Amino acid sequence: MTSTGIRLNAPAPGWAIDADVVVVGSGVAGLTTALRCSAGGLRTVVVTKALLDDGSTRWAQGGIAAALGEGDTPEQHLEDTLVAGAGLCDEEAVRALVTEGPDAVRRLIATGARFDTDGTGGIALTREGGHHRRRIAHAGGDATGAEISRALATAIREGAVRVIEHALVLDLLTDAEGRTAGITLHVMGEGQHDGVGAVHAPAVVLATGGMGQVFSATTNPPVSTGDGVALALRAGAEVSDLEFVQFHPTVLWLGPDSEGQQPLVSEAVRGEGAHLVDAAGTRFMVGQHELAELAPRDIVAKGIMRRMREQGADHMFLDARHFGARMWENRFPTILAACRAHGIDPVTEPVPVAPAAHYASGGVRTDLHGRTTVPGLYACGEVACTGVHGANRLASNSLLEGLVFAERIAGTIAEAHTAGAARPVPPGGPHGLPSVAGAGPATAAGAPAEGGSRGPVPLLVPEARREIQRIMTNGAGVLRSAASLEQAADALEDLHLSALHEAGGTDAVAKAAEPGVESWEATNLLLVARVLVAAARERTETRGCHWREDHPGRDDAGWRRHIVVRLTPDRRLDVRRTATEAFPPARPAPTPASAPTPAPTADREPQQ
Repeated sequence: MTSTGIRLNAPAPGWAIDADVVVVGSGVAGLTTALRCSAGGLRTVVVTKALLDDGSTRWAQGGIAAALGEGDTPEQHLEDTLVAGAGLCDEEAVRALVTEGPDAVRRLIATGARFDTDGTGGIALTREGGHHRRRIAHAGGDATGAEISRALATAIREGAVRVIEHALVLDLLTDAEGRTAGITLHVMGEGQHDGVGAVHAPAVVLATGGMGQVFSATTNPPVSTGDGVALALRAGAEVSDLEFVQFHPTVLWLGPDSEGQQPLVSEAVRGEGAHLVDAAGTRFMVGQHELAELAPRDIVAKGIMRRMREQGADHMFLDARHFGARMWENRFPTILAACRAHGIDPVTEPVPVAPAAHYASGGVRTDLHGRTTVPGLYACGEVACTGVHGANRLASNSLLEGLVFAERIAGTIAEAHTAGAARPVPPGGPHGLPSVAGAGPATAAGAPAEGGSRGPVPLLVPEARREIQRIMTNGAGVLRSAASLEQAADALEDLHLSALHEAGGTDAVAKAAEPGVESWEATNLLLVARVLVAAARERTETRGCHWREDHPGRDDAGWRRHIVVRLTPDRRLDVRRTATEAFPPARPAPTPASAPTPAPTADREPQQ
């Protein structure tokens, strides 16, 4: 692993604290990791961008998938997951998910999560798209994520785990040997510290959630700006499968100019019998797939988009009037309230819906224990690419992935700590980093380079965020083509170069940006957008939730492969295709000096 030496332009840390492990993020992945690490005796710090219980998990409506029902088995869950993943799932990772999942859910219940029950007192289960069995456990009708967040946050507080709220993670710290040594972060005025500081720790777990804010309309909260993926890239880590962005088929349509976080209409509504219809009331998914409206999400999203294009419409409808008021109020109270808040009553009228960016199936590449290609850096949840989701996530597998792989990561960190592999950071801090009373330059992901293009990243002004979203929505949304992706790549490159040279582009993005949360977020969004578009241009086929209009067929011979991207020290993107559908090891052994240099696997030169 070679550090890029690239970091965000930020003030040097003015304060620091020490820990054995720092977890960045407070969703199901982050809080489960923190609880398990703390229970193992590790000094654990949780850093979260908003409040402790305000991560992406709380927005999850449908539930958590696990083989808990009578007659269901992990093998059946595995088969449904592999089918949804369209040939790119890592079967070993999926097997770990489905076999360890049921007990992980039971441990979540023991932690305090209260799931809805049926008439016999057992866990009530429903179906969602791609599942052939009722295996989705839910809470509060359609408030599963909120209940899981409540239970885990309560356990964190009761366990006296140290939490830093309102804190944006900036960059990874490394020691002189290139191992993880902590993070830099900025506390936004309402947390326990002011300004830029550091957490020294030999293990860092990224659980930062998704990057939905790279598009104009998304189900993701405003904090989902791809910070974890951007940090990992600057630290020299590899990311994979970033082209596979899942667009949820049924997001409440609020008009052609709606932007930002959009209300989700859970797949569980279709699982309970709602129908997708056009303006004439015709069901259009029947005959397109054996499961009709309950087909995997990519198929449903494509079905909706095709119908919209055929009819020149900007949305379709979800009809669940036959549920009646009582079922809506008891089973889907959150969705009912959201619809009514926007002047729509699903009890008496169909709900207008359209696809919107929802979930990143790709992310920071890990092994089965959450280890990335940077020693000491782990990733879990939506920010990670474990191989579980392949080209398209199966509904409600995300919360389960967070649970299962968080437990695996905690166990791995505990073993490393016991064995002495996770060495404590010296009292003076990591290489080049001052302690609280010290002085000197910080070392973010390696020692600062002299000259060249390494060092601080010129920042984008906050106004660039909307421009990035516009570019990505138009060029790399549900429907993609060589032309649209080329336009997006060129526009993003203009933003990139204008930030580097503080010239060119529009007035809004050409002026120099000051360090701050909004400019850091915009800069992170630009980096993940560039990687997403580079991967989408490379994959010249349609697979899962990657839909190329100019390459409508699935090409297993040429493209049952993963695309791996890393950032080079000169800020270029090194885009490679794997030789098979299997991931290379996340932590490859060093090549002996006498061994021949392996041939490059890139299909083309690194992209500027």
